[in-house]
Amino acid sequence: MQVSDLSLSPYFLSSEQINSIQEKLKTMSIEEKIGQLFFVIGPDDEQVDLEYFISKYQPGGVMYRPSTAEKIKSQIAVLQKVSKIPLFTAANLEAGGNGILTEGTYFSQPLGVAATGDSNNAYQLGKIGGAEGKSVGINMAFGPIVDIDLNFQNPITNTRTFGSSPETVITFAKQQMEGFKAEGVIPVIKHFPGDGVDQRDQHLLSSVNILSTDHWDQSFGKVYKSFIEEDIPAIMIGHILLPEYVQLLNPENDKSQLLPASLSSELIQGLLRRKLGFNGLTITDATPMIGYNASLPREIAIPSSIAAGIDMILFNKNIDEDYLFMKNGLAKGLVTEEQINQAVLRILGTKAAQGIFETKVSEGSSSLAKAVKEKYSLATVKNAKEAVTLVKDTKNYLPLSPKKTSRIRLYVLGDEDTGGFKQGGQVGNLFKEKLTHEGFEVTIFDPENLDFHEVFEEGVADLKEKFDLAFYVANVETASNQTTTRINWIPLMAANAPWFVQDIPTIFVSTANPYHLFDVPMVPTYINAYSSNKETIDAVIEKVMGREEFVGKTPVDPFQNTFGVRF
Repeated sequence: MQVSDLSLSPYFLSSEQINSIQEKLKTMSIEEKIGQLFFVIGPDDEQVDLEYFISKYQPGGVMYRPSTAEKIKSQIAVLQKVSKIPLFTAANLEAGGNGILTEGTYFSQPLGVAATGDSNNAYQLGKIGGAEGKSVGINMAFGPIVDIDLNFQNPITNTRTFGSSPETVITFAKQQMEGFKAEGVIPVIKHFPGDGVDQRDQHLLSSVNILSTDHWDQSFGKVYKSFIEEDIPAIMIGHILLPEYVQLLNPENDKSQLLPASLSSELIQGLLRRKLGFNGLTITDATPMIGYNASLPREIAIPSSIAAGIDMILFNKNIDEDYLFMKNGLAKGLVTEEQINQAVLRILGTKAAQGIFETKVSEGSSSLAKAVKEKYSLATVKNAKEAVTLVKDTKNYLPLSPKKTSRIRLYVLGDEDTGGFKQGGQVGNLFKEKLTHEGFEVTIFDPENLDFHEVFEEGVADLKEKFDLAFYVANVETASNQTTTRINWIPLMAANAPWFVQDIPTIFVSTANPYHLFDVPMVPTYINAYSSNKETIDAVIEKVMGREEFVGKTPVDPFQNTFGVRF
């Protein structure tokens, strides 16, 4: 078992601080120690007595999904006031303050930040998300994402990454990290040992990073080593297998029995701690995910994670059951008290090093969060203007003009899909409003009320009587618990597909997935916008109307070496 030295990176605690933590550990009951191991979903005061919840479970951290600033702030204030040991209070601040506040700033998906080519925009991404989170009591960000988008069919990474280049990921994610740190928010990079290789989702199974050890060292290993050298305080561990490295570190391991990193001592103790030298805090990704639960019986998995080198377990299925599993695991020898003590020492050490013990409980209105959003609105606009990328315009349909093509039919893909945790909302009506304002006559194709005569009997001349230009918007976001980012056309004759592309001018804008050309190689004009916030939609309109140049540079290959896609 790897024993952390709290005088070294990323803690740098004094001997006095270390002694204080060790004395604190001696006074804690086993129930209090077990409580610190759990990073629970933020309780809602409309459903739970917050004071009773904290007093009973004594968790080490809470993670909140987005809600109003007023509600988040008041709930965190109560939790911190009641907790004997100050809590980590975390949120997914990947794309801005909207990761914690319903009224927060949706700055940009990370891929849209990388498309600007300006890493200062990544700093703004971290600073804005950090400032809005901090204003309501958040002290930890689950981010930056340092995954590398190596498989264009991966349903999770995609625009949530800074791209397919390890160097770009390092440069931009470090600036986002610095933005978090500038606001006093603890960064947690994720998802070790690296998502973006498999085409499957770890929410639904244990996904696989199948890279060779050499390839991993030069990609994900390079990224993680770089952040460890920058004293990253915490790393989130995914439910992702890395079979080649496990075999290298433990040749006797049965390949049929391989475990994801969140349960693998080879990957946590052997690779992350010993080989890469990480001395800091490890947190699992959410343990309700199937990638975790399908690996071992949960009563074994919960204590085995701590035994493997995990420090904190994110979320519960049944919180009472999970606490009991940990206690029973200790009694059965699945985890030792010394392993629990080491995890708690790293938890307390991180809290001391990051100033969490000095956290002041504040109550009040959401005015600070609102002021933060207003302060940084121009940075969001700037990023959007610099991100939007013209991938191809082979027939020179741009710029658009109502004098050339006055009637637009707007096809919107993905707006109807509300599954998973997504960043943006619906975009169809926004595009219609903007294009109408530009002087176009805009009609939206309605997939719920198909014109069967058009689908089965009309030809090119019939459509030309209805519209002069087809404007496609794909708002197909990647999200958890989904298995595809491909375009799904209407089953009936693919009625919303651009069969007419050779006869009617057609342009295609993606506000999310940058790889849609794989499914629509025939469209002559293709634009990647990466994000579905209002600022990005404004930027798209300005550019297609010819008032602004396209300056974004794609951080991934939208063509994917597929024949016929470029032309």
